[in-house]
Amino acid sequence: MTLPTDLPVLAFADQGALEAWLEAEHLTAPGLYVKLAKKGSGVPSINWEQMVEVLLCFGWIDGRANRLDDRFYLQRITPRRPRSVWSQKNVATVERLIAEGRIRPAGLAAVEAAKADGRWERAYAGPATVTVPDDLGAALDAEPAARAAFDGLDGQNRYAVLWRVHTAATPATRAKRIATLVQMLGEGRRLH
Repeated sequence: MTLPTDLPVLAFADQGALEAWLEAEHLTAPGLYVKLAKKGSGVPSINWEQMVEVLLCFGWIDGRANRLDDRFYLQRITPRRPRSVWSQKNVATVERLIAEGRIRPAGLAAVEAAKADGRWERAYAGPATVTVPDDLGAALDAEPAARAAFDGLDGQNRYAVLWRVHTAATPATRAKRIATLVQMLGEGRRLH
């Protein structure tokens, strides 16, 4: 991969270095690519888990990671968008960061906004813990071809279906997504 040009690329040896950058830039910077060293590279580097903790403190979030070379990958980070969804893992991490006194005003503002509009309560489960909700299960059972297709999905496609249902913001959106997904599965199509 060649270095991206849409945002700066920076490496941070530890959490303190990233915290210092965000303390100065979190309100004005549009984002950044963090250059993370791969395990075994021998290069001092913040790791992904440490990075996410710092990002959550400032109301930022990680995006897609891309391999740079044999020693590094790039992780895009940006301020959290106003309507972005929350994972249950990040909700738990933020609750711990608040208890530890590490959350900053911008991070707390992102949490309060999510609580105010219901995104906090709708936080989605990760692939290891996500379940098939009753309404989706009933819709699949009513369409045997869709049920068979769903049961035959690989993990990536199964999670993609469940994520779309679990992250619907309103009952109407959820019902529409379920109908669309059941129809798609019944026709033998997949999301990925």
